Amino acid sequence: MAVTASTPVELVEEVYGRLAQRAEVARRRLGRPVTLAEKILFNHLADPEGQPLERGHSYSELYPDRVAMQDATAQMALLQFMTAGLPRVAVPATVHCDHLIQAHDGARVDLLAAVETNQEVYEFLRTVSERYGIGFWRPGSGIIHQVVLEQYAFPGGMMIGTDSHTPNAGGLAMVAIGVGGADAVDVMVGGAFGVRWPELIGVHLNGSMSGWTSPKDVILKVADVLTVKGGTGAIVEYFGPGTASISTTGKATICNMGAEIGATTSLFPYDDHGDSYLRATDRAAIADAAAALLGDLRADDDVVVDPERCFDRVIEIDLSTLEPHINGPHSPDYAHKVSEVGEHARAEGWPLQISSALIGSCTNSSYEDITRTASIARQAADAGLRVKTPLLVTPGSERVRATIERDGLLADLEAIGATVLANACGPCIGQWKRDDVKEGDVNVIVNSYNRNFPKRNDGLASTLAFVTSPETVMAYALAGTLEFNPLTDTVDGVRLEAPVGQTLPARGFESGTEGFVAPPGDGSDTEVVIDPSSERLQLLQPFPAWDGEDYVGLPVLMKAQGKCTTDHISAAGKWLRYRGHLENISGNLFLGAVNAFTGETGSGRCPVHSAVEPYPDAARHCREAGVAWVAVGDENYGEGSSREHAAMEPRFMNGRVVFARSFPRLYDTNLKKQGMLALTFADPSTYDEIREDDTISILGLADLAPDRPVQCRISHADGSTVDFECTHTMSAEHIEWFRAGSALNLIRQKYQPAS
Repeated sequence: MAVTASTPVELVEEVYGRLAQRAEVARRRLGRPVTLAEKILFNHLADPEGQPLERGHSYSELYPDRVAMQDATAQMALLQFMTAGLPRVAVPATVHCDHLIQAHDGARVDLLAAVETNQEVYEFLRTVSERYGIGFWRPGSGIIHQVVLEQYAFPGGMMIGTDSHTPNAGGLAMVAIGVGGADAVDVMVGGAFGVRWPELIGVHLNGSMSGWTSPKDVILKVADVLTVKGGTGAIVEYFGPGTASISTTGKATICNMGAEIGATTSLFPYDDHGDSYLRATDRAAIADAAAALLGDLRADDDVVVDPERCFDRVIEIDLSTLEPHINGPHSPDYAHKVSEVGEHARAEGWPLQISSALIGSCTNSSYEDITRTASIARQAADAGLRVKTPLLVTPGSERVRATIERDGLLADLEAIGATVLANACGPCIGQWKRDDVKEGDVNVIVNSYNRNFPKRNDGLASTLAFVTSPETVMAYALAGTLEFNPLTDTVDGVRLEAPVGQTLPARGFESGTEGFVAPPGDGSDTEVVIDPSSERLQLLQPFPAWDGEDYVGLPVLMKAQGKCTTDHISAAGKWLRYRGHLENISGNLFLGAVNAFTGETGSGRCPVHSAVEPYPDAARHCREAGVAWVAVGDENYGEGSSREHAAMEPRFMNGRVVFARSFPRLYDTNLKKQGMLALTFADPSTYDEIREDDTISILGLADLAPDRPVQCRISHADGSTVDFECTHTMSAEHIEWFRAGSALNLIRQKYQPAS
């Protein structure tokens, strides 16, 4: 099947051809009506009749319809794929260049600078895509998740993507899951994607939104209810009459930010909004195919009548009474109503003045988002108002950018002082060069992004980031202070009316295929060149296989205090340039982790030299000396992005085990893929027993088995010991990954057998 700028209808028809039958299998095996998520999962199972169905425990094997990769994660994913020896990817796949463009001067200048700075990486991605039959989207085409929604997502489909916000496609009734690069390799070589059979959380929506309330407020409220780990191991499915009042791109906003509650994915039922969106984005053939089986592209009617029978948990939200929210700082689940955030800021001692306001990102850059925001900008311009803080706007795709420029919306935003950035992630992922503040300057920013951990947006721990809707960001930009309540207050005596918008452009979208490069039918003659002296790209060497011995007396390199996300373990920002060079990017290992023994950030005792060193230096010294080590985390250790570098770097630096009170799904999987042990304290208080100069032994590894606890021992410097037990989530397959040294080593053995 030819690789094109959209999903071929033939692929969609193949999926739809078995959907009704597989849904019936699900009903029969489960003995009840089934949710949309269950229909899609059963339709993609390797063994729908034999698949064990214990939620949160049984492992399932699924065959996704396609794979998507962004430029930062694609480098490592494709470096891994190259080692398999296949001539071409086995499923449709695309690469999207969106992460490496730094925001500073504006769209045109920033894009030119990115192309020049990243030429080596872009050329690698272009040629490796050509070589292996992968669709390639040039820099400036747009953010991966927006392009996928516009071009590739389809109701009832399943995809994986090497970015945690892949669930964006759930807005179009697709099961879309963020994964690490090694998972993508499994699928690209024709294998199955393995994940625990998910729990199901149902969010029942009633009523409809009005005024300042937007789809973003739905997920901000859900994050308040579930917290950053409440969705771990679960699919969140939205249902009920309220879903019909939300546009497809509004649904995508909600699903996108489901990553912040740890959910495997989120999705909505297919409806008339989805039909209109498909037709508006030149996919009428897919809309026609979906129209023929509407009943199978939503939950069974009886699920809506009796949701407690089908879901593990049901959350009720009345959209008619939902107030606008703003969440932050430091965590996307720290929720405030906009009517209360000023009071909370004063109580906490946060600055009230806003230093920057930012609109866009993969979460909120749709045509509807921009029209609602522009309606406020026009009010302000008519009243002679301009923004009181710098306002940066990031269109999500070239299709949206060209359309909002044609319709005069960009001019509306620029008229009140906005700067339009390139169609890229930019400040959402730390690709923001700020000149107005420096580290230590405590300042507040408001944005319509998805994630707001310290250093996430600008690399500064002293920046306090708040997440809200685009229209609320616009109101704050005009007011300049967190004390402003757009529902009741005025800006210089001007009362802002509630925003209004259009879900889809009346004149249609501009073309959405600029920037797409289709691979040739046969790319076997294409040379993928990696300069051996490159600082940005490095061929991978296999990690060593397990030697069959217990891990005895491993020192503790790092014990993290409190929240430790993938951003803390492997920072983004300036480090993005090394995403294709494992050795160089390992120079950021644990730089953001807070040392539980000292309270300092980014440094600890070196097991080799017994001196305090930056964590990357201490880890490198362990690697050079052949000293294996362990790391220790707290609750939900490794939450955040799909960043497999946060698992590859510890492995590369000779780490063997990570202990924690709990892990999110994605980081747990990434560690397993790289041959590391991810062990959870059976008694969470064991975390408190571990001292800086301890060593830890992991015993009985020869008997490692699914559902069997692992016995471990702490040896203190005074000669005393503490025995403790850990649990794990390894299947028999995962244990084989551990024994082989990594999942990739097994793939190499399969496709490149020894002669």
